[in-house]
Amino acid sequence: MGVPPTRRSRVHLGLPQERHTVVSGCGIPALKRALDVAVATMGLVFALPLWCLIAIAIRLESRGPIFYRQERVGLGRRPFRMYKFRTMVADAERGTGPVWATDGDPRITRLGAILRSTHLDEVPQFLNVLRGEMSIVGPRPERPALVERLAASIPGYEDRCAVLPGITGLAQVRSGYDRSIGTVRRKLRYDRYYIRRRGCLSMDLRIMAATFMVMCQGAFVWRKPTTISPQGVASERET
Repeated sequence: MGVPPTRRSRVHLGLPQERHTVVSGCGIPALKRALDVAVATMGLVFALPLWCLIAIAIRLESRGPIFYRQERVGLGRRPFRMYKFRTMVADAERGTGPVWATDGDPRITRLGAILRSTHLDEVPQFLNVLRGEMSIVGPRPERPALVERLAASIPGYEDRCAVLPGITGLAQVRSGYDRSIGTVRRKLRYDRYYIRRRGCLSMDLRIMAATFMVMCQGAFVWRKPTTISPQGVASERET
């Protein structure tokens, strides 16, 4: 059964039936891997001036590292180190422990709010793509502890580890960020729908186009909350 349409993106994401594809030596469809390498390489080259500006702005706004590195779970549940531009204050989880970020989370810097709304904080993950740890399109990678916890409470959650995790994905353009177990369950439906049709290049291209529209629209606005929920476990931002 197909996933019902939503209003999150105007790009049509109706998907074709699964087909047999040639796979690379690491089990990834060869055309998909070629597309990943091409997009990641162009992204790194053409975005280099932007990288420099973002890095300078992060350094000037708040103390702490420019990049945020964290262990995530990848293909076959293998751990890897994922990169992002830092969007929160240093040691953001010292007082709360791991929690899902909320709308307007006070730990998010002013520049961080802009990077998140445009998803430019994810740009360093092009490096993960070139290293073969991620794909441009796929389920978003999660922390090992979070994967263990969600796999124990949500049937089929581990299916997400059957493919490379992605910088963007069907679940992201349709359902946004994780906020609760309920949103994780909803996004899992989209992830499993994508996994069943992995290797379809046209599907990946449509998801990339939808992602570009979301970035241009600044679809996710972060506002200052009155409190931070202590419930749930997540990384700096789980998507």
